[in-house]
Amino acid sequence: MGTIRLTMAQALVRFLDNQYIELDGVESKFVRGVMGIFGHGNVTGIGEALENDRGQLTFIQGKNEQGMAHAAMAFAKQRSRLEIYACTSSIGPGALNMVTAAGTATVNRIPVLFLPGDIFACRQPDPVLQQIENPADYTVSANDAFKPVSRYWDRITRPEQLMSAALQAMRVLTDPADTGAVTLSLPQDVQCEAYDYPQSFFRKRVHHIDRRLPGRAALERAAELITGKKRPLIIAGGGVHYSCAQSELRAFAERFGIPVTETQAGKSAVSWQHPLYMGAVGVTGSLAANKLAKEADLVLCVGTRLADFPTASKSAFCNPQVEFLSINVSELDAIKLEAARLVADAKEALQALAPRLAERGYQAGYASGELQALKQEWDAEVERLYGVEREDGLAQTRVLGELNRFLGEDDVIVCAAGSLPGDLHRLWRCEQPQTYHMEYGFSCMGYEVSGALGVKLAEPQREVYALVGDGSFLMLHSELLTSIQEGRKIQVVLLNNHGYQCIHNLQRGHGSSGFGNEFRFRSEDSGRLTGGYVPVNFALIAEGLGVASYRAETVEELRAALELAKVEPGSTLIEVQVLPGTNTGDYESWWRVGVAEVSESEAVLSAAKEQEERLKRVRPI
Repeated sequence: MGTIRLTMAQALVRFLDNQYIELDGVESKFVRGVMGIFGHGNVTGIGEALENDRGQLTFIQGKNEQGMAHAAMAFAKQRSRLEIYACTSSIGPGALNMVTAAGTATVNRIPVLFLPGDIFACRQPDPVLQQIENPADYTVSANDAFKPVSRYWDRITRPEQLMSAALQAMRVLTDPADTGAVTLSLPQDVQCEAYDYPQSFFRKRVHHIDRRLPGRAALERAAELITGKKRPLIIAGGGVHYSCAQSELRAFAERFGIPVTETQAGKSAVSWQHPLYMGAVGVTGSLAANKLAKEADLVLCVGTRLADFPTASKSAFCNPQVEFLSINVSELDAIKLEAARLVADAKEALQALAPRLAERGYQAGYASGELQALKQEWDAEVERLYGVEREDGLAQTRVLGELNRFLGEDDVIVCAAGSLPGDLHRLWRCEQPQTYHMEYGFSCMGYEVSGALGVKLAEPQREVYALVGDGSFLMLHSELLTSIQEGRKIQVVLLNNHGYQCIHNLQRGHGSSGFGNEFRFRSEDSGRLTGGYVPVNFALIAEGLGVASYRAETVEELRAALELAKVEPGSTLIEVQVLPGTNTGDYESWWRVGVAEVSESEAVLSAAKEQEERLKRVRPI
């Protein structure tokens, strides 16, 4: 067996360049490239390897480690987890900046490979610049912070360890049920150490994704369960997209007359115009979906991890006879809500389940015209919200209506945090799959701009719009510059409502008069942040980065700005002034948060009593 002498970093880069993935007979390159910011700890190791022998890997220079890692996650999500970027950083703060992004990837079940530099394995120069010294455990470094947010974590302290670690990393990165962040911690001296690697380590490797087939007995149990129910309801999750099961889901719903609702990750699986489409479900759900959820006697959960938002903190399903059937590749997700489990790929499961129900002559038992009436009622409500007229300024829902009408059916919107996800989940009308890119597993502020860059890298032929609040934009917008550097146009629509208004609304809804959530000057009288709004020109900030920028305070100005931004060759930003508190309501849903049981405020105590009553109606498991 032949060998080749390489540094550990050179071997890692060469290995990554030869990884491929196959699904349904289609083979493609798995690792597109590496995003990185160089510093001591990676510049002379991975940096040298990428400079001199990166093969077909693309290198993209990040501007903030968290931002570039979010771009990598968005890229993998938009590519249905079939293609990834790795992310490399220096030691210490550079590495720690990526921990939030690692948590975001793992929560959302998105594969991202993290390659943070680390302190010297030999320990001779200790303590080095940016090293954290733990007097109780000297093996600990900043990179240990990745452990709780990674699906696989390893530290390469000898160059030959790379071989087993790299294969384990690929195992997790290509596993539909167990994927997420993978962290290989790379001491800076070991990156540069040479080893005689076997040439076979660098052969082309094809990682086959075999769709998990449903068990025969499980299918029979599922068919029997559904057959006994009259008011079934489908919740479509992100797994529908990752399985490419949009057509199968639609055909299944049509065949048996079952209405379809959606999670944030599942949105756009079914066109909003489909007669069985009832919209979002749960805390940020539509009135139609939430009414159906309350009376459903069966909830068919397809590819969703059933977080607290789609279940309205386990309060959405009120029928005493309600049961759950979960189609999911992950046992962890399939068992939630004590569901009957069909552990399988979504496409395979729906295809296998349909003929069994057809043999039984099954049809849902909704009354004639019932679903149509609910849909018409909700569609009319969306039209009302999209057309809200205010003399004192722009309502947030009106801005979204203008955007929804302006964007093409293939354009992609990206969002993550604030009040926008709730309004978008309820109101945004999708025609085509994968045009709605929402990171809501972690709801990580600052994802939006970086995520838009990742989507544009994944689908350069599409127009990509980042919808972001002023709070999220202030937290992280550095990859706007990267979009210009890479020639990947993204369009940012910034809704300026003077602060963290989503949490401000949540706060006031539980007894507070509002505290610490708006961008106001400190009052000399009260000492609190209750003065006038702090003026910020966000368009000017973007303009300083080389981005074509516009400001809009009226519908006419917004329409004109959208037209101008569309024909710009590079990235753009439109700052839109919106009135605080003009987002949507809860539409017969509830979200559980902690409310103080002891307080000097009577309003808070009243909210706590209401919470106590609500909890009596929540499912215990």
